[in-house]
Amino acid sequence: MAQLVKMLDYVSRYEHDLSRYTNQFIRLKRSQWERMKRQWDNGVDLASWQIAAGEETIEKKPENEMGSQEEVGKKRFASLSRFLPFRKDEQMDSIDTEPAIEVDELQFTPNIIQDPRSLQQLRKLYIDQLFHFQLKWASSTLTERSRIDGKFMRDNLLHDFLESLPDSYLLFYYPVLKIKKAPVELEVVLMTPVECICMTILQAEEGSVLVGSGERFWTKKLGEKESKLLNPTIGLNRMGKIVSSLFTSAEVDFPIRKILLSKESYIDFPGVAHDIQIIDRRDYPKWLEKEKKSSIPMKSMQFRAAQVLLDLCQTTAASRLFETEEQLETEQE
Repeated sequence: MAQLVKMLDYVSRYEHDLSRYTNQFIRLKRSQWERMKRQWDNGVDLASWQIAAGEETIEKKPENEMGSQEEVGKKRFASLSRFLPFRKDEQMDSIDTEPAIEVDELQFTPNIIQDPRSLQQLRKLYIDQLFHFQLKWASSTLTERSRIDGKFMRDNLLHDFLESLPDSYLLFYYPVLKIKKAPVELEVVLMTPVECICMTILQAEEGSVLVGSGERFWTKKLGEKESKLLNPTIGLNRMGKIVSSLFTSAEVDFPIRKILLSKESYIDFPGVAHDIQIIDRRDYPKWLEKEKKSSIPMKSMQFRAAQVLLDLCQTTAASRLFETEEQLETEQE
């Protein structure tokens, strides 16, 4: 699964320590899958799968024993303070270091509500659960939370990317940068171990045809109907220039590739520039499968490039220190 490093202006775990969280995510994903598969092989009823003995849980108190909201917040902070991320000046020297996993922060226990009939079905259930876990990581930390738009739960393209792309791919999904005190909205940025992919997504009706040109507007055809849409290469080229200039300023030598992608539509643009790759409905499955097979491990230059963007990302979040007991229970579900 690709790792969702940043989404919009939501607070993200990866902002605190990119190398640490990328490595811990991979370890967590693998260990929980191996544990689940082992129990399934041994005939354990996964519909009642519980947290293994010895793992920590947040104790629930009866309502009549709860103190004031401030007391709840203080207790919450006290229990979380020992799990706070390292400061940036305390980061590990090597991206291959594998620090211990803090249970409270990284706990991921899939909630399997049905008995899978095959290993393939078991893995599908596991990946679906992990997708929601990734959204949580990309919208909250131990002390802050951003209100996530429910549409991302149903975003098929986001689900495809996170489910199919390798663990070594770092995904920025419509991040908001703050450059010279002004917010700058990017589209999709995918940091692979060998290059940065700037991607513009064209959302249109299934089977529609997008006819491109060098003019300001393109034409969308669906049956007998025609409509106009803004030339998407304008935004794509702008994004490529912004990312390139940021890399240059930070002295990061990392290749940039630009992709114009439409999962549901056909793109007809014979005059496309040589530095833009078009992926439409015909090419999308093959492209995704090709990227999925990549076995290149994460690289130090990839981390440096991703950190350039993370350092400029804008974040909007609210404190979690005084959340109610009901809010904490909802998060754990």
